[in-house]
Amino acid sequence: MQAEIISEVLAGRDVLAVLPTGGGKSVCFQVPAMMRPGICLVVSPLIALMNDQVRNLRDRGIPALAVYSGMTYREIDIALDNAIYGDYKFLYVSPERLRSDLFMARLARMNVCQLVVDEAHCISQWGYDFRPDYLQIAAIRTVVGLAVPVVALTATATPQVAADIMEKLSFRQPNLLTGDFARPNLSYVFRETEDKVGRLLRVCRGVPGSGIVYVSRRKNAEDLAAILQQHGVSADGYHAGLGREERARIQEAWKRGETRVIVSTNAFGMGIDKPDVRFVCHYDLPDTIEGYFQEAGRAGRDGQPAYAVLLWNRSDVLRLRQTVRASFPPLDYIRDIYQKVYTYLGYAYEEGKGASVKFELEAFAKHFRLHARTAWYAVKYLETAGYWTLTEMLQIPARIQFAVSRDELYRIQLGNEDTDRFVKLLLRMYTGLFTEYVPVDVEKIARAGRYAPDVVGEKLRQLSRRQLLKYIPAINAPMLCLNYERLDDRNLRLPKGEYAERLKRRTDRLEALVSLVEDDGTCRCLQMYRYFGQEGGRPCGRCDVCLKNAQ
Repeated sequence: MQAEIISEVLAGRDVLAVLPTGGGKSVCFQVPAMMRPGICLVVSPLIALMNDQVRNLRDRGIPALAVYSGMTYREIDIALDNAIYGDYKFLYVSPERLRSDLFMARLARMNVCQLVVDEAHCISQWGYDFRPDYLQIAAIRTVVGLAVPVVALTATATPQVAADIMEKLSFRQPNLLTGDFARPNLSYVFRETEDKVGRLLRVCRGVPGSGIVYVSRRKNAEDLAAILQQHGVSADGYHAGLGREERARIQEAWKRGETRVIVSTNAFGMGIDKPDVRFVCHYDLPDTIEGYFQEAGRAGRDGQPAYAVLLWNRSDVLRLRQTVRASFPPLDYIRDIYQKVYTYLGYAYEEGKGASVKFELEAFAKHFRLHARTAWYAVKYLETAGYWTLTEMLQIPARIQFAVSRDELYRIQLGNEDTDRFVKLLLRMYTGLFTEYVPVDVEKIARAGRYAPDVVGEKLRQLSRRQLLKYIPAINAPMLCLNYERLDDRNLRLPKGEYAERLKRRTDRLEALVSLVEDDGTCRCLQMYRYFGQEGGRPCGRCDVCLKNAQ
């Protein structure tokens, strides 16, 4: 479908492209953007994915940059100036940036040739990962001009979600292009079992090559990887709580084939280009068909035989149903959490609009003696209501910039020989320190100067206190982006009818997944294709149901 989608975009038409995982969605907007003058604006909700795509484009000699939460005002200012005046082809932005006056003012001066909405299901109230900030995209269209084509992309969308996406993005006329969801090389195998470890070991021993095992919790990732190692399977655990360098090391070892199996939460796999994954195993039951289909589709992208294995039991179904009920705390509790968050962050009424601050849920819950998971669900509900956006875990390195000129620095008496040596070390290792904030690796500086990492941090703080250096410590936490000033309870809008409707939609998606795993009489592929609105078709002949029916 890539050629057809690209042709529609080059003809200036809005298009919603639904291509399954591995369908090559990025090419569908990158190719037409390269064929036109101007810059391509890409809205993406995943900061890690944005950074990966920017890095991949730069590696190919294509100038690209990104703007997201956690950057300083000056860093954003410089990036947007580059987007206006520099020779850049792609500007990636997170959806929460769309609300800022700074961004909207600069956007009006950009020569935008294309507006891309990645993970477009996030724009729909019926999508499985609704992000209210996406609703700002329609306003962007009036700034860049309605003649600029919109390319909306997603791997999964039911007919209802697809129609909602096109309406919310103000498509000039409906234009839905859906790729073939059939994967002739991929076999779906569902197993109801109480002995999941035993079943997983059979998969690892019976299917040669690389694999991904998905679990629901971070601790499970590490524990299950250790169990696999004990049984002679080369495995490693991966989750968002690991440090940036550790995650990169684990990921690269797996991509090179040095580690055979990655055991991960769903933080792993998005945007990773490894075509020879021979199996994906869901050790824990996922909570939506959309999420399952995306994750399972990371197997066999090279077209060779591969397996998508799902292990489940009745306890999993009970646990998921309980989780759905727990994920909708009472409205009075949600209102109380709203006020506690602003109090915790230090904002009075009518303050906080536009702020982006680090927000560590466990510290927040501990401060108010709350049950962390219930508080998290309340925070997420308030996000879907549009009051704030909680970003993914950010891994942003420390940044420094000298606050004095090079000449002034040489005239200043730094005080002692060690401080002088430290400053010279920074100047040797990094360029541009007098003109802009430069990302620095504290551990690398420590190794080069034979310091302990905490000593490097203290030296940077000392230079900052002396106003010789501007120092922004590394960020390793989610960011909470506040869309409005703090409201009192009378103005906090959380309607009961909307609450009930969201709970119903969430419950319906879960029950669709339960029906998929429990129905052992209908081809797995046909069930999923019908869920996504692709009627007709034949049984795949490869899934566990088809093989059982053929006996």
